[in-house]
Amino acid sequence: MAFLGAGLAVSIAGIGGGIGMGIAGGKAFEAIARQPEVGGDVRTLLFIVLAFIETLTIYGLLIAFMLMGKG
Repeated sequence: MAFLGAGLAVSIAGIGGGIGMGIAGGKAFEAIARQPEVGGDVRTLLFIVLAFIETLTIYGLLIAFMLMGKG
C-alpha cells in the first residue's frame, strides 16, 4: 500500500503542477500580448509563481520518498 501511495503522491502532484504551470503560462502570454510594455514585470512574476508551483510538486516527490521508506 505504501508503494501505491507513493505513486499516487507523485502522479497527483505532477498532474496538478503541470496544469497549474500551463494555466499560469497561458495567462502570462495573454497579459504580455495585451500590454507588451509590462512584459518584463509579468515574466518576473511568472518565474516566481512557477518556482512555487514546482516546490509543491517536489513536496509530492518528498512524500513519495517517505512512503517508500515505510514500505
